[in-house]
Amino acid sequence: MASQEIDDLTNALARLPGLGPRSARRAVLYLIKKRETALDPLVSAMEQVREKLVTCDNCGNVDTINPCGICTDVRRDTRAICVVEEVSDLWALDKSRLFLGRYHVLGGRLSALDGVRPEDLTISRLIERVDAGDIDEVVLAMNATLEGQTTAHYIAERLEKYPVRLTQLAHGLPMGGELDYLDEGTLAQALRARKPIA
Repeated sequence: MASQEIDDLTNALARLPGLGPRSARRAVLYLIKKRETALDPLVSAMEQVREKLVTCDNCGNVDTINPCGICTDVRRDTRAICVVEEVSDLWALDKSRLFLGRYHVLGGRLSALDGVRPEDLTISRLIERVDAGDIDEVVLAMNATLEGQTTAHYIAERLEKYPVRLTQLAHGLPMGGELDYLDEGTLAQALRARKPIA
């Protein structure tokens, strides 16, 4: 029998995406075995993130500075915004290094079944950013799910009156797929093949 503290750690790890009870137990045993080289650095890194983590007021990215590193990067094209559902989608797209503009994280997607309404997302903040001017293109990079496409359609309708070019990722993305799980080649092709929204 493990102590309550070890059980608590195992249960906490088991709640992480991709880890079940067995994987969490193996991870805890590894961390205990490699305390100085694995556990101590992990605890230190987690404490630093907990203390310094902030959400960017401008785009919704998660970073240790506000505004985030992407929003303050002078090499980025300030006239293009790529709209994504979650921070994980932003990180996946940005890793491809093919989109050199700025981002906007919605914080989810519209879903009648889950009770997620437009006011539950940062759509109003996106409209404010576009309304402020100097935006030429808005890329709607929603996941290729029914809810993702519904969200993209809703945003496109809200942006119709603005003089911006609306594009979306190519539909070569697998239906039901999520950006965070796609390889860089698929993401690169989807970004290159983006097209205007009719």
